[in-house]
Amino acid sequence: MTNPSSATPAPPAGGGGGCPMGHGKGAVPLSGPGFHTEPQVLYRSVRRDHGPVVPVELPGGFPAWLVIGYRELHQVTSDGELYPRDVSLWNQWENIPADWPLLPMVGTPMPSIYFTAGAEHRRHVQMVVPALEEADPFEIRQHCEQLADRLIDAVCSRGTADLVAEFAEPLPVLVLARLVGFPDDEGADIAQVLKDLADGGPGAQKAHLRFGEHMHRLVAAKRAHPGDDVTSRMLAHPEPFTDEEYALDLMAITAAGHLTTADWISNSTRLMLTEDQFADALSGGRHSVAEAMNEVLWEDGPTQILAGRWASRDARLGGQNIARGDMLLLGLGAANADPHIRQQVTDQVVRSGQGGNSAHMAFSHGEYRCPFPAQEIAEIIARTGIEVLLDRLPDLELAVPATELVRRPSAFLRGMTALPVRFTPVRTTGDAL
Repeated sequence: MTNPSSATPAPPAGGGGGCPMGHGKGAVPLSGPGFHTEPQVLYRSVRRDHGPVVPVELPGGFPAWLVIGYRELHQVTSDGELYPRDVSLWNQWENIPADWPLLPMVGTPMPSIYFTAGAEHRRHVQMVVPALEEADPFEIRQHCEQLADRLIDAVCSRGTADLVAEFAEPLPVLVLARLVGFPDDEGADIAQVLKDLADGGPGAQKAHLRFGEHMHRLVAAKRAHPGDDVTSRMLAHPEPFTDEEYALDLMAITAAGHLTTADWISNSTRLMLTEDQFADALSGGRHSVAEAMNEVLWEDGPTQILAGRWASRDARLGGQNIARGDMLLLGLGAANADPHIRQQVTDQVVRSGQGGNSAHMAFSHGEYRCPFPAQEIAEIIARTGIEVLLDRLPDLELAVPATELVRRPSAFLRGMTALPVRFTPVRTTGDAL
């Protein structure tokens, strides 16, 4: 789970006045088909030209640094004092218009676990993380199996499906909605809300308002009638928070776990359908499902770039001069492909004789990484969902050539717009869920 993809309030200052100060002609535009199709080719090119820290230009001409070196990324994420996740430090706020398209990715200061820094961030962590830790893994798996069966029942008799829209996208949010305490009928609406937010279209702002309304109603309902769910455990934390803080933290938990887990499911399934080394997963090879999922986190991670960190003072990093208030974007996907670390990982795997290594940066690192309980929940949802899918539809295959699969047009998130498949029609489970 990473940055929640949700609309945010207006920036704390400015609104379009002034002129953005760029890096100059050498800056790499952080957009274009290179990021969507073969990002690793692009990363190799910019690593050769700029080293481990790359000057980039965001839409609108705003400058930032993209950290693509594994060691440099480890340094940035390990030093919360020099590189805090404090968006209020950004030296470009006076130039940022209120409708800037990357504002949902970058965020603005607000009292939630994701958009606070330092002691205030730790205060939210101490409330949210234990509430997630107490979620029963067996119960999560049971929810996932039931909901995955329900989604497959909706398509299994027709022999074709789009696994992105009809399985991978709805499954994580339906499971998360149950975990935080929503009834299933409301979970379906939240799934639609998050789809509208992820699409980033004209309905995104309205969807964000609906999202907040759902969470405020949930907080009120669980305060009146607590249950065995994440929201009730958050409310039971001894330190009081405001209703806005509870609602924002619940929005962050749900939104951050939605599209990233959905892309983990669809990217892993695509890998198993297109790569021979994972083909035995299609005939019930559980170990291969885990291997495919780990391979995706290294090679095709759902979060390629994460915003961000901001320099609290002038610094030197990877041969570049970082000014106070500069934005640093975490190039998680590029760092995983850093040739220095990949050679070390390969050597370690060979020496250990084990197939796989989890030293990737897919969940970020350091104080602001995705909390471990959230990682575990995402892994249970993704793995269980894929296993149920392969059990129910064992002859699953792509319905189009792999070359025709289209990636989401984003430098930040790596997923597919659709994953069309075909299979032999099968009966529904007939279970009363």
